[in-house]
Amino acid sequence: MTIDIGTGDGRAVLDAAAREPATLVLGLDASAAGMVEASRRAAGPARRGGRPNAGFVLAAAEAPPAALAGAADLVTVRFPWGSLLRGCVGLDAKVTEGVATLVAPAGTLELLLAPCGRDGLDGVPTGPQDVVNAVRCAFEPHGFDLQAGRLATSAEIAASGSTWAKRLAAGPERGDRSRDADRSATLVRFVRRARR
Repeated sequence: MTIDIGTGDGRAVLDAAAREPATLVLGLDASAAGMVEASRRAAGPARRGGRPNAGFVLAAAEAPPAALAGAADLVTVRFPWGSLLRGCVGLDAKVTEGVATLVAPAGTLELLLAPCGRDGLDGVPTGPQDVVNAVRCAFEPHGFDLQAGRLATSAEIAASGSTWAKRLAAGPERGDRSRDADRSATLVRFVRRARR
């Protein structure tokens, strides 16, 4: 099972479900409104993009359903904002713990983070190495070992399937998107230690 936390409009879930039809892919978000269209599409017929292996869960990252605890082989967080971003960098312990609980032993946690100084995110690091260090400090105590921490490649950003990935890929030549030209994306990947 794969869980995408803070899935927003659910595009990433539909893309992952299409790529991996044998895997259950769940999107989890605290706002139902953003997931409505993707949920409708997933429930539709296959010839119209229906994805029977995709589903959506209304829940906050700090309070995920207990039934999902330790169930996901892969948990992704892609370009979060607000409390989810703060939790990913260790500034909201309840969110950090909620995200961590979803990953199965020997499972992977993958984060794509793109905070920028002009976002006005008090206390959130913005430099790639500072982001990696903050995320490592947040998740290592929950039983995770860092596997990668670096700038994300264009291919990794595009493969995320998120709406923010499209914004970052558009670059400065696309009108109002120029304000994101100096925003870099940091990839941080962990593997959860297997229980003994």
